[in-house]
Parts: sequence; C-alpha cells; structure tokens
Amino acid sequence: MSRRLPIPAFLCATAMLSLARAAVADPALVVKPMAEKRLKQLPEGPLYWRVENFPTLDQAQAAVGPTSLVTEAAGKVWLFTLGGKGGSTRGGSKVAEIGPVPEVKAPEYLLRINNASGPPGARTPVHTHPGSETFYVLTGQLSQKTPHGIAEVRAGHAMNGHGPGMAMEVSSSGDSDLNALVMFVVDATRPFSSPAKFE
Repeated sequence: MSRRLPIPAFLCATAMLSLARAAVADPALVVKPMAEKRLKQLPEGPLYWRVENFPTLDQAQAAVGPTSLVTEAAGKVWLFTLGGKGGSTRGGSKVAEIGPVPEVKAPEYLLRINNASGPPGARTPVHTHPGSETFYVLTGQLSQKTPHGIAEVRAGHAMNGHGPGMAMEVSSSGDSDLNALVMFVVDATRPFSSPAKFE
C-alpha cells in the first residue's frame, strides 16, 4: 500500500529538492568591464588586437594611442591596441596579436576590455553582441559555444571573435578557475549585450 505525504510535508520535500538542484547548478561567469573608449571611426584595413605588457602603469598610459586601452590584471599592466598587423609599441612586450577582427559597421564604435572569471562550470547566459568578442586566457580554459559548435582555448592562448549578432555561451571549461581578458569592438549605438537562443 502506497503512503502519501501530507501536503505540507510534500511541499517541504519539493522545496528542498529545488534547493538541492540550485546548489549544483553551474555558477555564473563573473564579467567585469575594465576599460573602454568610444570612437567615431576605426582604422582602415584588416584589424588586429595587439596585446602587450608594460613594466608600469605610467609607461603604458604614456604609450596610449587613439585605439588603445590600458588595464591591470593578474599582477601585470596590459595595453590593448586595435590596428594593423605587425605593429608594436615602444616600451611594451608583445604577448599576442589576434585577428583579423570581424568587420563591424556602425555610426559610432565602442572598444572595451572585460575580465571574465569563474570556477570550472561557470558560464554566461546565451547572448549576442553588436560586434566582435576576442579572448586571451590568463588561467584555466575558456569555451565558447555557438551554432557552429564549441571552441576551446587554454591559458596563454587567444581566440578570435565572431561577427555581430552571433549567439554564444562562454564558460570556464578547465580543471582550474578561469581568468580571461576579453576585447570587444561593437556598435556603440546598440545595447552591448542581448539575450539570445541557439536556433
């Protein structure tokens, strides 16, 4: 003979099951803006993100050009410059050159550097940007899921972005905490990020 739980006990058991499921759900990836700049025009030709380290913040700030952004992360000073392939900045040590960046057409542009971090399993909601998103991973491993599949990049490596409007989910997919620098070139007149679905 089956035994039914009284209604209050059933509700309590259901609530506890929901809490248990929430406790094991993947945490959210923490994304923080670190630097940004608005531009009316981008440089001509195919564009690349040049990532460089500088000994001091003052030296990096003195080297900033029209399409450069400076930030500090992981105990280092970083200069990010959007420009042609093969460039260099006096006083800087080149870490990576990533591109060509997918083309973005807009009446005004936003260049932004974000920091993305989180434990294994942390992820963003599925979303889009009105431009491209490029990654350089400091620690851990980053995965980007799009309708084209899943791409992964580990510490010390970079991944170029997709063009505007690409649905994506970004996650920490390694065995250790993710820490990544994320470079954006987007249409400044549109929302920076919008919810999306995989079709």
